[in-house]
Amino acid sequence: MHLSHKRFCDPITMNRFAKSLANYVPLTPLTFIKRASKVYPTRTSIVYDRVQFNWRQTYERSCRLADSLRSLNVVKNDVVSVLAPNVPALYEMHFAVPMAGGILNTINTRLNAKHVASILRHSEAKVLFVDYEFVPLASEGLKLLADGNSEDKSCGQNHKPLVVVIDDISKPTGVRFGELEYEQLVDDGDPNYRGEDLEDEWDAIVLNYTSGTTSEPKGVVSSHRGAFLSTMGMIQGWDLTTEAVYLWSLPMFHCNGWTFPWGVAARGGTNVCIRNTSAREMYTSISNHKVTHMCCAPVVFKILLEAKPHERCELTSKVNVLTGGAPPPASPLEKMEDMGFNITHVYGLTEASGPALLCEWQSKWNLLSKDHKARLKARQGVSVLTIADVDIKNKQTMASVPHDGKTMGEIVLRGNNIMKGYLKDHKETENAFHNGWFSTGDVGVIHPDGYIEIKDRSKDVIISGGENISSVELESVLIKHEAILEVAVVAMPHARWGESPCAFIVLKETSDDANEADILAYCKRNMPKFMIPKKVVFVKELPKTGTGKIQKHALREQTKSFQTFPNPPTNDDNTSETQT
Repeated sequence: MHLSHKRFCDPITMNRFAKSLANYVPLTPLTFIKRASKVYPTRTSIVYDRVQFNWRQTYERSCRLADSLRSLNVVKNDVVSVLAPNVPALYEMHFAVPMAGGILNTINTRLNAKHVASILRHSEAKVLFVDYEFVPLASEGLKLLADGNSEDKSCGQNHKPLVVVIDDISKPTGVRFGELEYEQLVDDGDPNYRGEDLEDEWDAIVLNYTSGTTSEPKGVVSSHRGAFLSTMGMIQGWDLTTEAVYLWSLPMFHCNGWTFPWGVAARGGTNVCIRNTSAREMYTSISNHKVTHMCCAPVVFKILLEAKPHERCELTSKVNVLTGGAPPPASPLEKMEDMGFNITHVYGLTEASGPALLCEWQSKWNLLSKDHKARLKARQGVSVLTIADVDIKNKQTMASVPHDGKTMGEIVLRGNNIMKGYLKDHKETENAFHNGWFSTGDVGVIHPDGYIEIKDRSKDVIISGGENISSVELESVLIKHEAILEVAVVAMPHARWGESPCAFIVLKETSDDANEADILAYCKRNMPKFMIPKKVVFVKELPKTGTGKIQKHALREQTKSFQTFPNPPTNDDNTSETQT
């Protein structure tokens, strides 16, 4: 029958016809590991200290674990939580848990016991896997969970997950905790188990909790379809090559390692797992295993750049680095490039299943100066291929801002990668979507070439006397000062201007003699008057979340007690002409 026949023009009929044939298969990243086991069966899949697996073994171990989870009565939509660093077990669970029909919840290992208990309670986790290193944290969290269950109406009485300890597979410690042990579950499972059939690609695959820098953490539910498309987008956008060697310097608990547990399997690559992102471990791994790719937050640049001579190894080939988070200053970018790291900047968030924007490099930029190239690399870029659309809009009118690199608005996204919603929080889910767009809460601009640059979180824009001041932009100028190690700028109450910038600064160890007058003099030389901080506060360290994000709300709280300017400004006051 010819495809132009009338009955094929009816979309309902076409849908039913397609689903009855082999051309309808739900999208899921679980297909990647099955393919890797067939195409690259003997290629090394995982390296961890003295332990190595190939792709046939990793697939088999995942199947065995999935089968054991079913025997523990894990069924569709049951949450399986894990508290572990970047070890083979955590990698395997990215496949085994959804194969069993469950939803994987990777818990941030930097959280305290109270937050761990809160996540276990809210998610109603059926099983909790705990790495031996985090047994004390889990033990305290489980005690708080048991003590507080009666107060939480969303969770069944006496809810307590089944606990499984993950011992060190490289050099067993003998630590025991809870009812079961990870390797025993793997050994007991059926290697021929192939997982539960996925009927709907919109079913949940992972549950991730936001870090809560501006509000209480929320449980973000992502689908198989979203995870598949996000993974494909990152493979294509970053040119993750076949047989890549990927260093796990980014925590897998951080938004599922930006989709790369699935992405490395899709390319038949090798995962180099390390417990800690120390300079020695990273340099040694890069040298010994010929690492080609790694992801990290900009703070890892500092670790690599400040490594002692005995911790370093010479890079014999380029290492492609994907970095996200706060826009990295130009200076560290240049130094990293000189050492042999090829940096690509991304922007993403938990609700978008990982990176949504990528600073896609264009060959014509290779002719530019180092400084110019570094500035371009610090931008967040354009949408990954599998995001349907991205824009910057005026939050009140939802009108698109002009592409002038100056007019700020909120970054909004559309696409299949966007979360299904927040677990047990219909109100926040509704608030996150406006007129068919997901609102990120981040403020940015669009340059004439269409590339996006983040300027701030919407709550962190400082409105001083009618001027909008980007705290991120101000920070990017301050961090170039030779005495400054870290800086965070927040709004401080001001009697005349409503609010004004306050800079919290961590000095380098060799710069104890720097003072507020030095910093303000530097500011006067390098930024408009209205942007200059009205106060500089030197601190030993900045308050941060478990994922290393600066907790600006804590800094804003401190500024409430600071003295502001009750009188009209003098000619020396750092204000713009509009602030009169």
